[in-house]
Amino acid sequence: MVILGIDPGLANTGWGIVEERAGEVRCRAYGCIHTSAGSDLPVRLRHIADELRQVVERYRPDEAAVESVYFGANVRSAIPTAHARGAALVAVSLCGVELGEYTPMQIKQSVVGTGSADKRQVTYMVRTLLHLDHDPHPDHAADALACAVCHAHLRRTGALTQGAYVQQRGNGYV
Repeated sequence: MVILGIDPGLANTGWGIVEERAGEVRCRAYGCIHTSAGSDLPVRLRHIADELRQVVERYRPDEAAVESVYFGANVRSAIPTAHARGAALVAVSLCGVELGEYTPMQIKQSVVGTGSADKRQVTYMVRTLLHLDHDPHPDHAADALACAVCHAHLRRTGALTQGAYVQQRGNGYV
């Protein structure tokens, strides 16, 4: 199973590709799409969408995961992120890739074990879980990899839970 993780941002949209085999998750590639603050919004969004479509075409992910927008105390900064997220959703959808969405807290909980983890802890765990010999840079790429790892973990947990339910039901336990 190949999974594309996306950390949306108008200036920097991180992406990461992981592959899961037999319960083991490994990094295949990662990067960051940069847009210029001097460019018009539609140009920036088209650039994000075009670059993500190229990533999908190159790595052919089976599924994708995107971080949801956290509005918190600063709604003003969340709006550009929401625009970038929209461009990412359209790009992935146009490529026909199934998409999961996760809050920052869900991603941190899945990768680190606590929803209040800081960026340094997330980066460390991404490096550890993916068996990397370096910290993935920039932070946006590390966050995208964390999103992909979260998807792999929650997908596997859901499959295991569903499998246990079906197995029990088949044996007359439910």
